[in-house]
Amino acid sequence: MTISVLIVCLGNICRSPMGEAVLAHVAKQRNLDVIVDSAGTAGYHVGEEPDERTVATCENHDIPISHKARQVKPQDFRNFTHILASDTMNLSNLNRIKPANATAIVRLWGDYDDEKPIEDPYYGGIDGFERIYQQCLKYSNAFLDQIEMQKPLEASL
Repeated sequence: MTISVLIVCLGNICRSPMGEAVLAHVAKQRNLDVIVDSAGTAGYHVGEEPDERTVATCENHDIPISHKARQVKPQDFRNFTHILASDTMNLSNLNRIKPANATAIVRLWGDYDDEKPIEDPYYGGIDGFERIYQQCLKYSNAFLDQIEMQKPLEASL
């Protein structure tokens, strides 16, 4: 089974594009075939590039990033195996718009580790972006650890 993940924040220019880039990079390093995308629950920045601080932080860690902001669509709930929210507000919004025929597992991304939300760094300085990078890295590894632990179970079914 192919794992596909949609990382979600509010505007899709800070947390979720960084999360997408970091998760894709970590999965590639671990030689795992994971499809990763990101979106926002709001349409404020549709079509825009990621925030320059998001790009700078990823570049500082040699993480490639290329993304155009988009809003979550109803079909995302069937096209992805996992939808991971950056915080509880976005998790609530996702659960509110989730269609009845949804098949994706919808969770707070932090649930795979320390259950902490990824706070929005938009109104702060570059240090906030470094903090969310560290969370994205930690949560990416925790999520992939969980996926790898499930693989033998899936293979035996």
